[in-house]
Amino acid sequence: MRGVSRASFAAVRDRLPEVLAEFSRTRSTRSRSASSETAAGQPAASRPAPGPAGGLPATGPATGPAGGLASTVGDELFAVLRLLDREHALRRALADPSKPADEKGAIVVALLHGKVTPATEELVAATVRSHWAGPADMTDAVEQLAVEAYAVAAEEAGQLDDLEDELFRFGRVVGGEPELRAALSEPVLPDDRKRALLGALLDGKVTPVALRLITEMSLHPRGRSLVVSLEMCTRIVAERRQRLIAVVRTPTAITAEQRRRLADALAAIYGHEVYVNIVIDPTVMGGMTIQVGGELIDASVASRLAAVRRKLAG
Repeated sequence: MRGVSRASFAAVRDRLPEVLAEFSRTRSTRSRSASSETAAGQPAASRPAPGPAGGLPATGPATGPAGGLASTVGDELFAVLRLLDREHALRRALADPSKPADEKGAIVVALLHGKVTPATEELVAATVRSHWAGPADMTDAVEQLAVEAYAVAAEEAGQLDDLEDELFRFGRVVGGEPELRAALSEPVLPDDRKRALLGALLDGKVTPVALRLITEMSLHPRGRSLVVSLEMCTRIVAERRQRLIAVVRTPTAITAEQRRRLADALAAIYGHEVYVNIVIDPTVMGGMTIQVGGELIDASVASRLAAVRRKLAG
């Protein structure tokens, strides 16, 4: 990617954890509401489970290979990528810098609404609203965002280190085995045969996310060798592993400058780049709470009041 595209991708990538957190909360709230209605004897409102959008090829089970929203979003982003790679006119229209960003976002909403999860719809709309050096950079961004989503799924399962290692090791195997490389790269070999081969080699021996990504890169090379595709996936996972995620709960939104200063301060503390994921939580009475891994930094008014009460009680 060229300069403008790298900046656009970084902005969209940084939206990923926010979008996943936002729609995970929405999904959880709806689930609790449906359970309450059912318990009260009222039929819970329902809507059809998202499936492949019209013209979108299915890429995996509806809940994703590792379960959870992140892997579902990864599946759906790969499906959107297949559509954009196939529909040249649509791809050019969505990457056209002369078209208003909102107009391109509206096209995505009309195409995907009700057919993929709201999180995927939001991420694809954000992608096409961004500035790209060309259509290929836009579709590359969708692909890399899908890999990022699967990295999040692996991270949530405590398997991010395993995923990086498995992708790296399989890339080395493919690079050193010409017959295997030829079998997985042969365009006339049916996809089900490739899936069966990969299943025989890897099923039960690697994490579900690793198998999903290896299968995706084998079936849809996008003009690259399998080794190069696996190297791309490994790089993305490695970069994510080197970034720390700070979940910041605050009662009101903070400015972009405040967010930057907070990220810089946390990076200085932890010695790593820190991505700040803001969660608006009205129950935080003031200040904020910051969760980095298993460490909670509580700077909220509520925590200080509780400390005062403990001292008074003592």
